[in-house]
Amino acid sequence: MAYVDGFVLAVPEAKKDAYRRHAEETAPLLKEHGALSVVQCWGDDVPEGKLTSFPMAVKREADETIVLCWTTWPSKQARDDAWKRITADPRAKTDPADLPFDGRRMIFGGFTILTEA
Repeated sequence: MAYVDGFVLAVPEAKKDAYRRHAEETAPLLKEHGALSVVQCWGDDVPEGKLTSFPMAVKREADETIVLCWTTWPSKQARDDAWKRITADPRAKTDPADLPFDGRRMIFGGFTILTEA
């Protein structure tokens, strides 16, 4: 059964092109290590909530946009094995200060698919 890594983050609007480049450089690395697909979505209808919301969850600032991403893997084991290889791969070494977003506010997790249509 496929497995999904999901991410929500806030990216400064002024860094949209830098984020796109980062995503375009990262996807081939993930796929080389076994990812089936890598999807990056730039928010355009992400409302503020009263109790919870994506913007609240990542402490979005006024000049930022919410980004929703997911990577699909063949299985949880394939994902776990891939992340060991990816974190050891020198191409994946990025200084957090060079990222086009604040990784401290990123939300992420691994998910087993419950239903798929």
